[in-house]
Amino acid sequence: MYKVMLVDDDYPVLEFLSETIHWEDFGLTLQGCCENGAIALEQAQRDMPDILITDIGMPKMDGLELIGKLKEIKPNLRVAILSCHNEFHYAQQAVKLNVQDYVLKDTLDPADLEKLLQQFKISLDQEERVQTHQHQLQHMVDRNQEMLKEKFIRRTLQQPILDPQGWIAEAQSFRLDLAGVSCLPILGYVNEYREAQQRFMSDDILRFAIDNIISEVSGREETPAVHFAYGTKESIFLYPFHSTLKVNPFDVAAERIKGIQNALNKYIKISMSFIIGNICHHPEEIKSNLKELLSSRVQRFYMDEGSIEKKRTFIQGDMDLFSWYDQASTELREMMLAKNTEKIVPTVEHWMDFLKEHAFEPEKVKDWVLKLLLDLKLKLQSLQYFRSTYAVDILHKEILEIDSLFELKKWMIDHFQSVISLANELGDQSKRSEVVQAIHYVSLHLDKRISLEEVADHLFLNSSYFSRLFKKETGETFIEYVTRMKMNRAKELLDQTSHPVGKICEMLGYDNQSYFIKIFKSSVGVTPMEYRGQKSS
Repeated sequence: MYKVMLVDDDYPVLEFLSETIHWEDFGLTLQGCCENGAIALEQAQRDMPDILITDIGMPKMDGLELIGKLKEIKPNLRVAILSCHNEFHYAQQAVKLNVQDYVLKDTLDPADLEKLLQQFKISLDQEERVQTHQHQLQHMVDRNQEMLKEKFIRRTLQQPILDPQGWIAEAQSFRLDLAGVSCLPILGYVNEYREAQQRFMSDDILRFAIDNIISEVSGREETPAVHFAYGTKESIFLYPFHSTLKVNPFDVAAERIKGIQNALNKYIKISMSFIIGNICHHPEEIKSNLKELLSSRVQRFYMDEGSIEKKRTFIQGDMDLFSWYDQASTELREMMLAKNTEKIVPTVEHWMDFLKEHAFEPEKVKDWVLKLLLDLKLKLQSLQYFRSTYAVDILHKEILEIDSLFELKKWMIDHFQSVISLANELGDQSKRSEVVQAIHYVSLHLDKRISLEEVADHLFLNSSYFSRLFKKETGETFIEYVTRMKMNRAKELLDQTSHPVGKICEMLGYDNQSYFIKIFKSSVGVTPMEYRGQKSS
């Protein structure tokens, strides 16, 4: 709805108009009534109206001055003057200010003002439609330009550069002027991509948000680094500069990249890290440098969050990572058996520091960690302790999607904290072996429908007796417990995966998605989508 502001030092007029005109019938809302121009200006600076109806002669600031100041802020503001002045020079000034109408109070008829408001509403609607159409066209143009840029950079990397001068001319069409200058290639990539993707709901929306911020920040610079989207996680920057002894291009590039980092973090809470390549003097060098940056897996894996580094070579040692497997497995098993969450962070950090010190191949690190976790699961399952609800395929998928050591550290800390919290809960709930077995059965079958009768049969107990025993030992009914465990698992899946709600519903044994959403909201207080949005914000 469009907002209207009334300004007049004659209070009865304000009262009469505010109560006589049914603003909502015209798709309008009366934003405020002000007794002079100064108060109106202050309020408008906080919340600008779409339509202004104002008197001329008022204390502190008259209506003509108010119109002039508001028009500077919002040139398309619709204005009607409501005044007892009928002198020609007032009307003349109103015309100069592009005032749409000039109404005398002496002859005021609310029906005439309502007709004027209807005209304002129609013109505002038309203007909005035009602006929307223009924005859509501009978005299409921008989107097409970004697609052309991405095709250009991919073609550069994947095909021979047979015509260097033609390549330079095409680059110039993207505002990358490399004639007679050097170039510094830079690779940027999104940290904790899975969480960012969950928050923005899709790769396209996330990419669009990132590109917008980068374009806005780069556009303020006199010689900006030209940005090329490359896939969903990565961005390529080509920074042209004139070689001089006075300026270090690496320092200048790092400073500019820092500005992009800060803007991404401030406006859309996205963290990016960057690797700066070597100085290039012709297209083939640019191509070679970009290929090296994109293949720098080891450096990317061991960079800290939000780092800006020069490209460097990692020398792989001859140490066998798996020769340390037994020691790591023993320490992690003892940590879990102790059920002491205070040991999680130092234990995980110790092994992450060890991995970073020796710079093992990222894929080998992931295989090593996955094997550790799966072996721990098997060794501790007999103790009815380990969280068996974590399916092997999900565990494998999540670890493979991790791009850096700091993300792996964060993931492992969260994982072990969840495991030990559940173990402590199991230990505190009951001393009766039947109840412990029932709880363990639930943990193994959260992906299926679980009934009281099914579990009672599994334990060779009468269902009524089992129901009373479970309630006595745990303080909640068996069905309440199953629902709580399923909702806890639902929250973990919403936090730790990008699965849609429908998929999570199926993974927890629910046939009806609406029923699952209803149960989740009753348990957690918000819907699954609202919960995921809260955790990501």
